[in-house]
Amino acid sequence: MHQLVLSVPNISCGRCVEAIQEEVGLVAGVHAVTVDLATRTVRVDGDADRAAVVAAIAEAGHQVA
Repeated sequence: MHQLVLSVPNISCGRCVEAIQEEVGLVAGVHAVTVDLATRTVRVDGDADRAAVVAAIAEAGHQVA
């Protein structure tokens, strides 16, 4: 298991956090998702493919920097 930390600069509210957690949580291999509104980062624990996580964040309406 590894950890992936991504910068998502347009996270601006609690709904953004919820949407990202929901979409990323559906990705195969994700064991945990932590979205930090203060630092605008998404931390993913597990064996998920980075491209799949980035696509899930895009599905939630946000872009990885």
